[in-house]
Amino acid sequence: MVHLKGLPGSPRPNAMDAVVDAALRDARTLVEAGFDGLMVENFGDSPFYAEQVPPVTIAAMSRVLAELRALLGSRVRLGVNVLRNDARAALSIAAACGGDVIRVNVHSGARVTDQGLITGRAEQTLRLRRELGVEELAIWADLAVKHSAPLGQARPAAEEALELLERGGADALILTGAGTGKAVDIMELRQLRRSLPAGAALLVGSGVTANSVAPLLELADGVIVGTSVKEEGRTIAPVDPARAAALVAATRGLA
Repeated sequence: MVHLKGLPGSPRPNAMDAVVDAALRDARTLVEAGFDGLMVENFGDSPFYAEQVPPVTIAAMSRVLAELRALLGSRVRLGVNVLRNDARAALSIAAACGGDVIRVNVHSGARVTDQGLITGRAEQTLRLRRELGVEELAIWADLAVKHSAPLGQARPAAEEALELLERGGADALILTGAGTGKAVDIMELRQLRRSLPAGAALLVGSGVTANSVAPLLELADGVIVGTSVKEEGRTIAPVDPARAAALVAATRGLA
C-alpha cells in the first residue's frame, strides 16, 4: 500500500509536493525491498465520501499515479483505490495514468459502513471499463468488506465470492480482517479457497506480517500489505525499510 497523506480538499490537507514526495519515498522503499506492485489509496482523506469524491481528489491522485509510473516504468504493477468506494474515479485515474488494477471495496451488493449505506455499482464499473477501452485493467473486489456490516443477514462467504466473480465480473477477490491492519481468519481463508473455482484469484488484504505471510501464501495468490511494514507498525507512518525487507524475505522460496 502507498497510503497518501491528506489531499487538497480533505479535512487535513497537505501541499501536493509533500503528498507526492511522501508517496515516491514509500514507493522506492517498497520496490527496493522487493515488492512487485503498489496500490495507491487516499487514506489520509478520512472521513471519506461514500461513493463519489470531488474532482480535486481525482486530480491529485492522478498526479501521484503519473509520477509513480514515470519513476517506476513498467516493472511494477500500479493499482488505485479511491476511498471509500468511487470505482469510476479509480478506473478513470488508472486508465489515464497507466494503472494496471483498481480495488473496489463494495463492488456488488450493499454494506452498512461508517459512511452510511454503500451500494455496489458493478454494472457501471464494467461498462465504463469497456467504454474506455481498458478491459485488461483488472478489478479486485473486497469480500466481506472491512469496516462494514452486511445490510441484511450475512451470507456464506463462498456464495458471495461466486457472485462477485460470476455475476459481478471481478477479476480477483480480496479477503480481509475486520479492519485496517486486522488479520484474516485462517480457517475462513482455507474454506474460501476450497470453495472457489479452479483458477480464481484470491488475495489477503489486511493484517499480513512477516510472521504470517508464509502460511497465508499457501492459500492465497498474493497479499496486500500496509500497516505491518510501516515504522512502529503505525498505518499513517512512512514505510520502514527493515520491516519491508523482512516481509519480502519471509516469502522467499514460496513461489
